[in-house]
Amino acid sequence: MAEYRFRRLTRADFPLLASWLAQPHVFRWWHHQSTPQAVERDFGGGIDGTDPCEDLIVHRDGEPIGLLERSRLADYPEELAELAAIATVPAGAVTLDYLIGDPARTGRGIGTEMIRTAVADTWEAYPDAATIVVAVVAANIVSWRALERAGLRRIAEADLPPDNPIDAPLHYVYRTDRPDGPGARPAG
Repeated sequence: MAEYRFRRLTRADFPLLASWLAQPHVFRWWHHQSTPQAVERDFGGGIDGTDPCEDLIVHRDGEPIGLLERSRLADYPEELAELAAIATVPAGAVTLDYLIGDPARTGRGIGTEMIRTAVADTWEAYPDAATIVVAVVAANIVSWRALERAGLRRIAEADLPPDNPIDAPLHYVYRTDRPDGPGARPAG
């Protein structure tokens, strides 16, 4: 398996991130504008600490390949309330979002590897988190299949507001629990 590393997004990464967000396979699901002003608006708060989300550049064998967003659901009460209305969301649950920027790297299992590694990293970075919960629009088959191959299980289906207005509201909700139980630290 390849070596994955996560590091905090910086403003120096904005041109790379903008190029990823402009890729049709990313824009379709993330639906972010890629202008310098839009990237600053959408990602500057995570850098400055005014947004509790962790924006992380994902490196695979030393090369930047994508973005991982990670946050505690409790830091986003509206999103937490939407999910808690359709599924059990334990206190301290973390959520993930992700993208692979280069279209040549898609369809090769890299997303599954990245998610699997992000889950393991989350248990280290959030030692009190017992659960990861991820909602994905049902139309994004590639994403929810990668979640399943990475070991997350579907726990609910419900209508939630989609990121892209062209999508139907149906979302699948996935969950994985810390392997050794709530709050347990991995052995080793």
